[in-house]
Amino acid sequence: MSKKPKHSVPAAPAAPSSRASKLWFALPALLVILIAALVAVGWQREDVALRQADPTPPEMVPIPGGTFWMGRDDGPDDERPVHEVTVAPFQMDVTEVTVGQFAAFVKATGYVTVAERKPDLQKYPNADPLKLEPFSAVFVPMDVPLHRPRGEPPPWWRYVPGANWRHPEGPKTDLKGKKNYPAVHICWEDADAYAKWAGKRLPTEAEWEWAARGGLDRKRYCWGDQPNGDGGVWRANAFQGRFPAEDSGADGFAGLAPVKSYPPNGYGLYDMSGNAWEWCSDWYDPKYYVHSPKDNPKGPDDGTRGVEDEPQPQKVRRGGSFLCADEYCYRYIPAARDKNPPDSSANHTGFRCVK
Repeated sequence: MSKKPKHSVPAAPAAPSSRASKLWFALPALLVILIAALVAVGWQREDVALRQADPTPPEMVPIPGGTFWMGRDDGPDDERPVHEVTVAPFQMDVTEVTVGQFAAFVKATGYVTVAERKPDLQKYPNADPLKLEPFSAVFVPMDVPLHRPRGEPPPWWRYVPGANWRHPEGPKTDLKGKKNYPAVHICWEDADAYAKWAGKRLPTEAEWEWAARGGLDRKRYCWGDQPNGDGGVWRANAFQGRFPAEDSGADGFAGLAPVKSYPPNGYGLYDMSGNAWEWCSDWYDPKYYVHSPKDNPKGPDDGTRGVEDEPQPQKVRRGGSFLCADEYCYRYIPAARDKNPPDSSANHTGFRCVK
């Protein structure tokens, strides 16, 4: 009688059923399909921007040369004194550069905006490198007092990771159906890159104000002296209601509006008042008007002159935005000036070009 081996070999497992076997061998393929689907969903969300691309060249109108009075005497110090300026003829985009037009530029060149790039650690030395993500500024409505201690930033602006021209309010938003809206989250560097690609340039501050006035002499608004909304006629996209808590949208839009939503000025230009801030080529100098040349002024040579308490040089912005409320930001008038660093972006800042 044979003895059992001391260490018996375990019996082989039962062969899997035919159905289970097929499922087992199908798992790698299913995993590949799942990954591809997830990638496709992410690609489609990101590609919403490029699907808005409009290769049609932006419409431009001729702006005649002429002499006008630049600035205003009832505004902030940097808008004084009112002084006489002469500009040469030029052409200007009829509207702010739209999502479709900017998407065509990105599609043709592969350009990546500053808000989509990883921030430079040297500019944010106290930040955790692992948490330093691409970001841009987004307006967040809130019920807070307008007046704050000097130097305290407005709480209604948030630096939102993933906010950029493709995702205006943050990574969960996109541009579907917004081909004819102004492209925003555009910093000066981005606007300058687009202008060069298009064979154009950004307007000087003097050109911008001359064009915004539309042939009117020393009028308060781009359309004359009537306040926006006077008689129920809305001529610009600004903020109505209790800033910064709620925009009532009395002018037709609570937030950004498609271009050409309001009447053009005397030169056929749309949205020179409100909707989105527009970059100019000039460096900012709060005292530039004191020593500005009369003929075709181009701004100071750099942005270091006369700017106090600013961490870096600034570029000029003009025109105001949908966030201009009369009781807080009365800057949607042609004489008003503003400035920001050339690498800063927000969901109320765009541009238009000249040549």
